[in-house]
Formats: sequence, structure tokens, C-alpha cells
Amino acid sequence: MIGVLILSSQMQGQKKKKEEVPEAYSFTIEKSLPATSVKDQHRTGTCWSYAATSFIESELLRTGKGEHDLSEMFFVRKAYEMKAEKFVRMHGETNFSEGGLAMDVTHIWEEYGMLPNEAYDGLTIGDSLPVHGEMESVLRGYVDQVIKNRNGKLSPVWKHGFDATLDAYLGEVPEEFEYKGTRHTPQSFAGELGLNPEDYVSIGSFTHHPFYQDFLLEIPDNWLWSSIGNVPLDEMMGVLDHALENGYTICWDADVGEKSYDWKRGIALMPSTEIEDLSGLERARWDELSESEQQALFYDFSTPKKERSITQESRQEMFDNYQTTDDHLMHITGSARDQDGNKFYLVKNSWGTGAHIYKGYHYVSEAYMRAKTIFFMVHKEAVPASTAQKLGL
Repeated sequence: MIGVLILSSQMQGQKKKKEEVPEAYSFTIEKSLPATSVKDQHRTGTCWSYAATSFIESELLRTGKGEHDLSEMFFVRKAYEMKAEKFVRMHGETNFSEGGLAMDVTHIWEEYGMLPNEAYDGLTIGDSLPVHGEMESVLRGYVDQVIKNRNGKLSPVWKHGFDATLDAYLGEVPEEFEYKGTRHTPQSFAGELGLNPEDYVSIGSFTHHPFYQDFLLEIPDNWLWSSIGNVPLDEMMGVLDHALENGYTICWDADVGEKSYDWKRGIALMPSTEIEDLSGLERARWDELSESEQQALFYDFSTPKKERSITQESRQEMFDNYQTTDDHLMHITGSARDQDGNKFYLVKNSWGTGAHIYKGYHYVSEAYMRAKTIFFMVHKEAVPASTAQKLGL
């Protein structure tokens, strides 16, 4: 998550000087599902909340509940409270950071409800966009001191101090608020929207656990110890495509740290690194180039590139050896084809729209999706019946 946070900060800096980016790829959108406006997580590591909130907002549009701007910071706030309690109960032997997963949002939604952004935007320190570096450090320092247990036993009020710190940085959570002419609590607001957090399932594909069973996903940001359903790779991709074809968007957790995820060009590929897959001109120049220049050719997307074939085995190997890590969550809202007919997925990010070729959206190739997906969350009715039966949904 730190790497994504740094990238986000760099993207903000690029707003000062917009660069023209030549388009080597042209896309024809085949499916574009309703979504709310692109938001900006700015200088925070809270992509998980932004992605899942965007996903819920699309679910509200899909089910005819209208357009709503939900509070990402309510989920962030409640997650910190829960992380702190678990961190202390585990004597510090669990993750405490800004990071999280989509399942955190559905769990908090079920336990505490939700809020519209106008009732809780978390902007109390004078910034127009969220900045959480100091807050995260202060909160981590607080729980680190609690677990040192200097009094010989924990005080009954340590949570009060932690909550007061969150109040200072994010604001107090309102017990009641008015929204569109009606008084609500967080629970009554969530109930009125009419969605059920238990209707959402998370699916991935890994060979170190049996297929068609749930397993606890072993990544650092899974502080909540959430489980995902495990299916073969081709079946996972089938769920993704079936969902989009039937009008369901997807909350996507992935590794975006690859050189082949070109943020400037708004495209993610898994390029072949075989010389014979380069263009004729590139092959002709090969012997004239240094080793670093040769490697750079494979990741130069100023011209279209042939991609690798991603198998179940190659995907697992990348996860096992840390070449695939849990970096970032985004929101898949559609699909497209490039000029050669290759399939791509339309992905909504949460880094704003400035200085970006596709105004906050990216095109992710099918090969990249196969290789670098950690898991995705989707409505259980979007899962094909055969897969749902095998998973016991």
C-alpha cells in the first residue's frame, strides 16, 4: 500500500505540468456500466475504502436506488477502531496500517451502517483532500505504547484516547444526520438503501489451497482475517466476464507495481519478454542496444506489444515468490477491445482525474487481469450458477 501511496503523490505532482502522451492503443468500449464520479484518495493509503465505496455506489445505481456519494472516511474511521482493538489483543502481532481490503467495508457496513459523504467527509484539518500521514503515525504510536503495558495492566480508558485522536483528525461520527430531508442514523441510512452486505462474495484463484473452498487470504492487509472463495483461473475469469455481461461491476484487488502498469498511458499489460515477439524494427536494433535499453524495449508501450500467456502455474509462481503482491484496489466498470481485437477491462481508479489520459480510468489487459488479480468482490447473483453451486453460495 505504501508504494501505491507514493505513486499517488507523484501523480498529484504531475498535475503541475501536463505532458502529452501519444496513444499507441485505441480502444472501443464494449460495456460501460453506471458509475459515480472519480474520487481522489490523495495522500492516503485508503484505496480499499474508495474502491469498495465506488462499487457500492454502482450497486445502488444498478438496483435503481439512485446516485449517492457515500463516505469513504466513515469506513476508514471504523476500520482504525477495529484494527486498534485487534492489534492490542494480539500484543502487536498483527498488521496496523492504512491498508485494508474490500471485505473490511462490507463488514463495517453490516456492523455499523454507512454515511453519506456530506454527513462525514473526514476533512477537519483544513485540507480540501485527505492527507493521513501524520494521523497514521500518531495512531500507530499510540497503540505501540498501549501494548508496552507500562502500568502492569491495561487501563480501561485507552480506547477513549484513541477515539479522541480519530475525532481530532477525522471528526466525530454523528449519531444522527439529515439527508435528503430525512433524519437517519448510520444503520437506518444503510437499511433504507436496500442492499445487503451479506450478498457480496470475494473470489480468487490459488493452487496452495483446494479449489471450491473458502480460505483465509494470506496477505498483510487482511487484518480482519477475511476469507475468499477459491476457483481455477479460467473459472475466475469466467465469473468476471459473466458479471460484466449481466450488468454487475466488480471491486478489484491487484498488484499494480509492475513496470508494465503504465499509469501515464492508462494501460496495463503483461508484455512478452521474448525477442521474437518484438516488432521488426525493434529486433533490427537489438544488437545496438545496451542491456538496460534492451529490457526497456519490452516495456515501451509507444507501440503495441505482444503479451505473455498466463497459466494457473505461472500466476501461482508469481504470488509465491512475491512478484505478485497486494498493492491497490480499484473498481472494474466495463470492458473494451483494442485496435487488434484484444480484450481489456475498464477500471476506475481513485487518484482524481487531473493529468490523466482517460480521466481517472485505466485499460487493463486480459493477460494482466489473469496474472495480477489477487481477488475481486462481486454480488453473489453475478456468479454463474455452476460456480456458485461448487462454492456453496
